[in-house]
Amino acid sequence: IKTVELKVLPKDLENEDLIKKKAANKAGIPFHKIGYLKIIKRSIDARSKQPFFLLRVELAAEEPKADQTVYLQKLKQVEDAEPVIVVGAGPAGYFAGLELIEQGLKPIILDRGKEVQERRRDLRAIQQLNTVNEHSNYCFGEGGAGTYSDGKLYTRSHKRGSIIKALNLLVEHGANADILVDAHPHIGSNKLPKIVANIRETILKHGGEIHFNTYVTDFLYEKGKFRGVVTQSGKTYEAKATVLATGHSARDIYKLCASKGIALESKPFALGVRIEHPQPLIDKIQYGQEEREENLPASSYKLVCQVDGRGVFSFCMCPGGLVVPAATA
Repeated sequence: IKTVELKVLPKDLENEDLIKKKAANKAGIPFHKIGYLKIIKRSIDARSKQPFFLLRVELAAEEPKADQTVYLQKLKQVEDAEPVIVVGAGPAGYFAGLELIEQGLKPIILDRGKEVQERRRDLRAIQQLNTVNEHSNYCFGEGGAGTYSDGKLYTRSHKRGSIIKALNLLVEHGANADILVDAHPHIGSNKLPKIVANIRETILKHGGEIHFNTYVTDFLYEKGKFRGVVTQSGKTYEAKATVLATGHSARDIYKLCASKGIALESKPFALGVRIEHPQPLIDKIQYGQEEREENLPASSYKLVCQVDGRGVFSFCMCPGGLVVPAATA
């Protein structure tokens, strides 16, 4: 397999023959001898007057043996395995559940909120009636804050390890495979609820447990040992290990940790400021075009600088997004 880098005009992005010819020419291989071609990375170069797509392409004389890395096939049946409690059914809790199953452990996932479809009624109540359900809202419930605001799934943490496993798991649960090649992968808030529900089904199918409307009110914690949790109904769940995947909005959990003498480490917080621009203005500045070409996505930008030793950076651009009321109380 040879790997080459190509520049193509936006209008040619879906012209497979043209891309194949360019790749053959760059690799010095006769066009008719290419039996396999795959785009493995895609980004946009808008530095000149004419924007281009930059493609990293693999090509070979014949299709290589298929990669057998299908993460769902690695999952075990864990119904009778050692249990681990996971508090929170957001991205952290669900991915912890999948990892536990792969390691042969049984996740018992507890979430204070409702399953993803039922949450919609509570979101409507916030938006239209100004009524907040403190356990089911934009932050709490199946899928967590990321379900209805997929900017929450963005990460800059590539230095901490590969994120390709997480992206592959999202694809195996229904996300578009484009997220595996795009420089800035985007799933879409309209698709995430179904993906979240599919992950739930995977966990249940392999013997895990998921309990909604189950609010953790106390810890079974004595002499530095964590034995489990107590819920609002008085029911206890016990296990040798507990994962707190509650997100930063669950302030009651942090107060509970402090009251039990569990070590907490403070970290800096980022203060967010919303800035709004007309999309055509950003498109014109970024692409130098009065009207955006076909195949070019809505343009975005990233700002990073230091001011008096503090980082100032743009977190998430959301072309065409909504301002959501994310109160939890």
